[in-house]
Amino acid sequence: MSKNPVVPFATIAVLGIIAIIVMSGVGLNQMQSADDAENGEQTEEQSSSDPETHYENNCMSCHGEDLGGGTGPELQNVSERYSVEELQDIIANGVEGSSLMTGDYANDEEAKMMAEWLSEQ
Repeated sequence: MSKNPVVPFATIAVLGIIAIIVMSGVGLNQMQSADDAENGEQTEEQSSSDPETHYENNCMSCHGEDLGGGTGPELQNVSERYSVEELQDIIANGVEGSSLMTGDYANDEEAKMMAEWLSEQ
């Protein structure tokens, strides 16, 4: 009884096609998630009820790991310069004339949470 030499090649080809289909589906899902994030739609990972997590995900890259500033101003003792309401307005609506702090980093609820948290820092 002789074995057909084409069977191993056909098996590899079928497995390769299945892998391509699966990876295409994964890529499309990631592309859709990236498009949603660009359009301002927040995913569960981006939205958080924990102010520290929200800061890490949305603010730390500009304001620094220790609130010490970077491309954005330092936020240590920010409550000495702004009231909670003023902070909430800045977080929710951005800073006029700023190309970095545009106000699309938090919704109104998150802005209130962040303003209260920052005033305690």
